[in-house]
Amino acid sequence: MQHPLVTLTIEAGIAYVELNRPDKYNALNYTLFTSIRRVQRKLAKNRGVRCVILQGSGGNFCSGLDVSSVMKSPMQAVKLLFKWLPGNANLAQQVSIGWRRLPVPVICAIEGVCYGGGTQIALGADFRIVADDCKMSIMEAKWGLVPDMAGLVGLRELVGKDVAMLLTMTAEVISAQQALTYGLVTEVSEQPRVRAQALAEKLLATSPDANAAIKASINKSWRATERSLLRRESFSQIRLLLGKNRVNAAIRQTKDPKRAYQERQRGW
Repeated sequence: MQHPLVTLTIEAGIAYVELNRPDKYNALNYTLFTSIRRVQRKLAKNRGVRCVILQGSGGNFCSGLDVSSVMKSPMQAVKLLFKWLPGNANLAQQVSIGWRRLPVPVICAIEGVCYGGGTQIALGADFRIVADDCKMSIMEAKWGLVPDMAGLVGLRELVGKDVAMLLTMTAEVISAQQALTYGLVTEVSEQPRVRAQALAEKLLATSPDANAAIKASINKSWRATERSLLRRESFSQIRLLLGKNRVNAAIRQTKDPKRAYQERQRGW
């Protein structure tokens, strides 16, 4: 399925989302913002999708905001930043936090440059697999701005406060190995797309209900109170025990169907 500047392909439960503006290093103009959001909404409604691989075309992930394009139309800038309530996500923030809100794992395969808004989009994914020659930067401070695309939601969970300030205040361009050392990325790979595919296939062997519950528990309770986390764990487990996907996952994980059946009879 095609959207302006974004390609969406769904095969065997895996949704492949590709930013498709290679001549501009997949820089974010208003159309690309809206296209990403449309794809997120379609994926949220598609119960056949079990995992998402997010990537960029032309050997780069995303070079950040296409400032000249967005500023040509003041109304576009208003639409990017407008929100009804301060705590809501505007369009600029939805292209990052929208990946966190999908009930399936999202793997970001990153090649080439990943600057500014590109890094913030990547921070919305659950896993970031980067090429060994990739360059990353949270670049907004270079233009006298604060990172405002919801990337800080993920960043505060991945790195220490001092590292977060270092990366955002200096706007330093860092290597893949530096990003791995900081904890900004999950893995460094010579072939991030191949590695993302292998991880997606591994995730397909597990229960989609369990994956959704785990993602919700970690994202929503990571900095919550202990009581809140325990409550969410218990509610999620009850739903999983009553669901069929737990048993299906058990059957896939064992070569002994009889044993899986016995586990089902015992309620596990």
